[in-house]
Amino acid sequence: MHILYFLLILIAPFAGVNLLFLLSVVLFLGIRFSGNSFFCDRDIISLTFSLTIMLFVSVISGGSSYNYPFYIVLAAFAIAAVGNHKTSFSETDSVPDFKLRRRRIKKRSFSILWSSAFLALRIAAAFFAASWIVYWQELPVSYNMVFFIAVIGAVTGSLFESIPSKIDKNISVPLGAGMTMWIFEDFRYWVPPEKMVIALVFSFFLGVLAYRAKIADVSALLSAALLGVLIIVFSKLSWFLLLLTFFILGGGFTKYKYAYKESIGIAQAKDGIRSYENVFSNSTAALALAVAYGVFPEHSLPIVYAYMGTVATATGDTLASEIGTTAKGRPRMITTLRLSEPGVDGAVSLLGEFAAIFGSAVIGVLAYLLGVSDNFILTVLITTAGGFFGTNMDSLLGATLQKRGVLSNSGVNFAATFAGAGISAVLYFLIT
Repeated sequence: MHILYFLLILIAPFAGVNLLFLLSVVLFLGIRFSGNSFFCDRDIISLTFSLTIMLFVSVISGGSSYNYPFYIVLAAFAIAAVGNHKTSFSETDSVPDFKLRRRRIKKRSFSILWSSAFLALRIAAAFFAASWIVYWQELPVSYNMVFFIAVIGAVTGSLFESIPSKIDKNISVPLGAGMTMWIFEDFRYWVPPEKMVIALVFSFFLGVLAYRAKIADVSALLSAALLGVLIIVFSKLSWFLLLLTFFILGGGFTKYKYAYKESIGIAQAKDGIRSYENVFSNSTAALALAVAYGVFPEHSLPIVYAYMGTVATATGDTLASEIGTTAKGRPRMITTLRLSEPGVDGAVSLLGEFAAIFGSAVIGVLAYLLGVSDNFILTVLITTAGGFFGTNMDSLLGATLQKRGVLSNSGVNFAATFAGAGISAVLYFLIT
């Protein structure tokens, strides 16, 4: 089947999107109802179905301002056609502890090596498939752009594969990768391949360190890699380093008095290891602002302060939660000021409030030292204020919407980080 997929990519530029769509429909129906045990494999059916869906969207959107490019369809298909990498490791209680620990270390190392190899293979496959279409159909698309979206698509596809889901990976991987590439292709924004490679290697390496330090799982590693690539290429390395500070502080303070927090039932699950959900809920606002910085350079200053405010909110909220819950006295509900129990959504303490101010101020000072902003007083003042108010907005949403089941914890973090960004931007306009 992989040979058949490769042949489909080879004939694609000569067949054209319309004919290839008809071929994919025939292929899908033929495989689905063939009755042959080999061809009726679920992975083959779902991957062929994904190709058919993407080609259908490309056909019906052709000629419109929102055209789904044919070369992106083939790039997304190539990313998925490389195949899911699945490995199994057996561990039994009969294995001695020291051997079990050594096996787990080897497993983690092999998992990283395997993920890295497949990521590189997917980038190459996406670049080849897209370039093949661009070359033979003589499309007015730069190969630098092709490589840019190939990297983004490959990382996104690998991320979707690492996320636990009931949706078949051969559907989520190509559709997720294709949609992401389509969005960034529409920006008509790209960077030289060497910068893209440096950004990818740097952000992926830092993600590996977090994974090995047991701060992040594989999905968080790939999430951080995707965030790192996009933030570095759309803004500056210093912006990613600022966001990285949040992850380091968050991971470090999660371990703070972990045994005590675990004993009272409020510790982070999975020994404090972060997943993709935590990464994106706290960093989506930062990603959006970094992209906006690159696309709308004429509005750079408000975006800079909004970015610092959203990172400060994520940092302040994490420190307030991880440190504030260890306070000796009982916290109070932010809505009623009544005494509450530690770890309850919306409960705040004096120690937690000071921790939020401290975390936000650290981001402000570091932003100035990294050159994100050149006005020390204004940077620290606006960043600290934005982070502090954003953190308390998180508590307010937790005490209201989260308690009623309207928002999850990730949804609260998502909304609060955008609120922190908005508050910082408004303060910038008011002060200046």
